[in-house]
Amino acid sequence: MKSTLEIKGLKAAINGTEILHGLNLTVPKGEVHAIMGKNGSGKSTLAKVMAGHPDYEVTGGDVLLDGKTILGLDPDVRAREGLFLAFQYPSEIPGVTIANFMRAALNARRPEGQEVDAVEYYNELYKKMDLLKIDRSFTSRAVNDGFSGGEKKKNEILQMAMLEPKYAVLDETDSGLDIDALKIVSHGVNSLRGPKMGILVITHYQRLLDYIVPDVVHVMVDGRIVKSGPKELALEMEKKGYDWVENLATV
Repeated sequence: MKSTLEIKGLKAAINGTEILHGLNLTVPKGEVHAIMGKNGSGKSTLAKVMAGHPDYEVTGGDVLLDGKTILGLDPDVRAREGLFLAFQYPSEIPGVTIANFMRAALNARRPEGQEVDAVEYYNELYKKMDLLKIDRSFTSRAVNDGFSGGEKKKNEILQMAMLEPKYAVLDETDSGLDIDALKIVSHGVNSLRGPKMGILVITHYQRLLDYIVPDVVHVMVDGRIVKSGPKELALEMEKKGYDWVENLATV
């Protein structure tokens, strides 16, 4: 069995307009890959299609988790299969505390009638919060209600730590973060790196990759991956700009 997140010839459209044009990408477990691209290149569309957003129609190709297709599965089933998406703009859930939300998410992954032990749950939750340098009072707050951008992103990383997915997709996690929040979130992601998880970081800017150093960088143009390379590719992109890569894509 392949221990990879594999995207093969993926085509997807919204309202009849094709956004992804036969995209190919492979992220092995144990590696961190980054996708860079300017606005409109299809980065967030890719994340939403993988997660099963109903507004997008898959018109070709496949998405495989460890060799098994997830296309056609409901979003919650995809999550149970091991895919996690950290949203660019996380939703607010007033009245539901982070602790209760996280516990419900874990119970949803268990067989019907089986629930996580409360003592074990809080021990693990506090362990992960300490790892991520998150104050324990954080769990009593309603999910993302009145949160700053940095707090919302920290909450996403805490969810990722607790759910321990096989593959995590971080959609512009650096969006709206000041430098201090960026360092905290990056520390959280780096704390979770390891052989059991593949991570795909989607970003506009090279600055995030100073803190979450990728094994491989991919550049997306017009719904396709047009160039891949080592971490130094991000620095080359910053120096030469996206027009350079677009010119390569037309060669």
